[in-house]
Amino acid sequence: MARVELVFIPAPGIGHLVSTLEFAKRLIHYDHRLFITVLYMKFPFKSHLDAYIDSIVASLSLVHRIKLLHLPLVDSPPMELLKSIENFIYLYMESLVPHVRKALTDIVSSNSNYSQGDVVLVLDFFSMPMMDVANELGLPSYMFMTSNLGLLSLMFYLATRHNQISSELEESDAPLRLQGFQNPVPSSVLPTPAFCKDGGYSAYVKLAQRFRETKGIIVNSIEELESYSFSSMNDGAETPPIYMVGPVLDLNGQPHPSMDQVQNDKILKWLDEQPHSSVVFLCFGSMGKFGASQLREIASGLQRSGHRFLWSVRVQQPTTIDEILPEGFLEQIGSKGMICNEWAPQVKILAHSAVGGFLSHCGWNSILESLWYGVPVATWPIYAEQQLNAFRMVREFGLAVDLRLDYKDRGDDHIVSAEEIETAVKHLMEGDSEVRKKVKEMSETARKSVEEGGSSFTAIGKLINSIIGSNYY
Repeated sequence: MARVELVFIPAPGIGHLVSTLEFAKRLIHYDHRLFITVLYMKFPFKSHLDAYIDSIVASLSLVHRIKLLHLPLVDSPPMELLKSIENFIYLYMESLVPHVRKALTDIVSSNSNYSQGDVVLVLDFFSMPMMDVANELGLPSYMFMTSNLGLLSLMFYLATRHNQISSELEESDAPLRLQGFQNPVPSSVLPTPAFCKDGGYSAYVKLAQRFRETKGIIVNSIEELESYSFSSMNDGAETPPIYMVGPVLDLNGQPHPSMDQVQNDKILKWLDEQPHSSVVFLCFGSMGKFGASQLREIASGLQRSGHRFLWSVRVQQPTTIDEILPEGFLEQIGSKGMICNEWAPQVKILAHSAVGGFLSHCGWNSILESLWYGVPVATWPIYAEQQLNAFRMVREFGLAVDLRLDYKDRGDDHIVSAEEIETAVKHLMEGDSEVRKKVKEMSETARKSVEEGGSSFTAIGKLINSIIGSNYY
């Protein structure tokens, strides 16, 4: 086989796109026979992330053996469905099936030497509607799980349960015993879609029902981190082979186009002036916003903790953070704290020696970045599978400090108090804590995993063997 064309179909969304593109770049460095086409789609509405995503996509044009194919925009599903982003994405991906069919047909027909196996699909777990096209064209498919084995296990559970009980979970349900979890999982840390039939549950079930049709499941995680889950789930029986290829990270930290370079330089200069491991960094992801009452509690908790901090804040326009903060707050903290509006260079911040803790929403990419740089996390999950991520980091792995595991944004009726924040920050910043020691050890493990002979390196070799069918590693 002279070459294989891998066609990646990522879901729209920054977290899915970045890890997909980084994994594509890693693959072409492993084997010269691999060529990659990325079928790229945008959300059918304006987003504050559009410019950022465009800049990331544009940077890919410089990478040899990777090309992008932009799919046409299609009509948006009803905007009221955005109440459940999972359901919205599923319906949107379904609407793109005809365009994906045409794109794949063109790719296959343009290869005059095409035979079955020369074109292989790598589908984001939200791209499962494209399995129909893969089956029509006889193309082998692999799934790329941009999250971890915890979410994969839950989705498998929901799909299996649905065969007997075709209804969503109840929040009062007893803790679940999920494959790959060492502890019972309380309903309070399960993603909201699991409880809402038209708000994501149906999407989760329909997606997971297709997972076993793939030839393999590629997971952006570290085998040593999820060793218990990996050994129990990768049994070779009902589940396709699992390839633990993480951590897949953009360590260059592509800057957001709207980020003020002056502010960026100011942040890094301020960090240069702080003592080693003395700063707690607060950042809640691209969709993480709090109301005024919660922001004031955060400010008070930080001040009471006495620790230096760097706080990335996003507020609803036209309100400014200065209008929300407690009176005199900025004057009282002086040079011990810094607030940056909207965007902060997260990768560069976590890599800085002055940063000793990360108060995070527990998005999976953020968790992997924190582990890579050996920065312990205090958990404040907000949406998607973040509560489940937080539960695993605290209860299953012992790699995080528990601020909240079950937080869900319900406005001013659900406030995390300044006292809770103060306590968590003080615990997080303890210099000799068991959590900090374990995070440092996992950081070393993560870095070794991607080196030659490491678990991630080996998993990618096995994946390429599966795709191409010859000994690679």
